[in-house]
Amino acid sequence: MALPFFYLSDYDGTKQFQLDEANSRHAIAVLRMQEGEELLLTDGKGMTLRCRITEAHKKRAGVQVIDSEQETDLRPDVTIAISPVKNLTRFEWFLEKVTEIGIRRIIPMIALRTEKQQFRQERMQQILISAMLQSQQVWLPELTQPLKYVDLLKLESYSRKWIAHCLETERKSLRSAAASGQSQLLLIGPEGDFSPEEIEQAIHSGFVPVTLGNTRLRTETAGVVGATLLCIN
Repeated sequence: MALPFFYLSDYDGTKQFQLDEANSRHAIAVLRMQEGEELLLTDGKGMTLRCRITEAHKKRAGVQVIDSEQETDLRPDVTIAISPVKNLTRFEWFLEKVTEIGIRRIIPMIALRTEKQQFRQERMQQILISAMLQSQQVWLPELTQPLKYVDLLKLESYSRKWIAHCLETERKSLRSAAASGQSQLLLIGPEGDFSPEEIEQAIHSGFVPVTLGNTRLRTETAGVVGATLLCIN
């Protein structure tokens, strides 16, 4: 049976320390772990710690590090810039699934037709952490602050830049155009799609128009499909 897996936001290299209250409660009160039992911790930056419980306290469980391992980040260098959707639950589903797939970076994008809403960074971050642990990964995707569309177009650190839209104009298939081994940025528009002007702006900024398939997808579904095509290629 796999050892219970927890997230450690910061690790300073010490061999004995106490878990925070949330992790302590989950390990001791929920999972009913006892002194001497082992668990895994990750900092979301490739570090895995195998630890033994030394004090089964519900608020400050003590652990001792038995072994540690630093993994190389083998995820493709893929970023999805996506417009948040009105239904928060659907956007959280997107965050969960692309984390499981192995996305490296997520940029909430504010486009012309993006629904105005409060972006709850802390809650979104927790969704990513839970998905990382659930899928037994040790690298946490980067979730940036929301970025305006015009500022997003100025990003130059990507080898390939794609924009997925629904207008009946010339577009490449992302399935065949995706370039493994290169840094890639994919733009996914809001529920009303990008405006024609935004598409033109993107093309002039070096983005290549692409299609994700033969059907019209919801924003969050398009994000998951795009991540799959770019990360599992």
